[in-house]
Amino acid sequence: MEKAIKRYFPLFIIPTLAAFLIGFIIPFIMGVWLSFCEFTTVQDATFVGFKNYLLAFADETFVHALGFTALFAVVSLVLINVLAFMLAMALTKKLAGTNIFRTIFFMPNLIGGIVLGYIWQLIFNGILSQFDLALNLNAKFGFWGTVILVCWQQIGYMMIIYIAGLQTIPTDVMEAANIDGASGRQRLFRVTLPMMMPSITICTFLSITNGFKLFDQNLSLTGGEPAHATEMLALNIFNTFYSRVGFEGVGQAKAVLFFLLVVGIGLLQLRLTRSKEVQQ
Repeated sequence: MEKAIKRYFPLFIIPTLAAFLIGFIIPFIMGVWLSFCEFTTVQDATFVGFKNYLLAFADETFVHALGFTALFAVVSLVLINVLAFMLAMALTKKLAGTNIFRTIFFMPNLIGGIVLGYIWQLIFNGILSQFDLALNLNAKFGFWGTVILVCWQQIGYMMIIYIAGLQTIPTDVMEAANIDGASGRQRLFRVTLPMMMPSITICTFLSITNGFKLFDQNLSLTGGEPAHATEMLALNIFNTFYSRVGFEGVGQAKAVLFFLLVVGIGLLQLRLTRSKEVQQ
């Protein structure tokens, strides 16, 4: 069997490798090259060095989007994971109807971001209109509206991961902690959280990368209004590339910077959280 696998291994891996090269590696390399060029199409690209990167950092909307996105990512990271963990703790108790509640909390994750954005826009504007206000007229409303939307969408998904982590904690460890007289607080911080670190690593990675990559919800909920005040990085890159004539190269440079930022933060987060994991 092993000989047959080794013999026909290239037959199965070559199509997948070719699709990966054509669909990701080659476009990525071309994208990096185009970030150093002025172009309207791939065929008329002219090399201009670091000009696009300098223009990207000189763009006040990009710098603002960077700060706005970083703040949003941190706030949503904390809220999503704290609330998801609390729900997971509650729904792993021996209570009636826990499976129904798990399904209900997970369902928002199945709805597309564009649809969610328009739904919540109607909800928020319906509430704010009672006070002669609107979501797109105040950056604070836009920020917290996006936070609420994303929390509502992602908490259920993270909750499922935390429930899976809680169910893998050996019962004898918790029983030993009870016998030793550990309080509920001590069991949480000395036993449960250390044993949950693999799940925490996954959830924090997903939360922070999703926070930085958010696009659909930002586009449909606020569209970056008012005056780009609620525009996040992905939407800023989209608007630069498609809405500003002659700025295709600058948009591509922003995309490369965006990629490096998300990868760097993701790798740093993985290193920090994995160092806290313990062997069960």
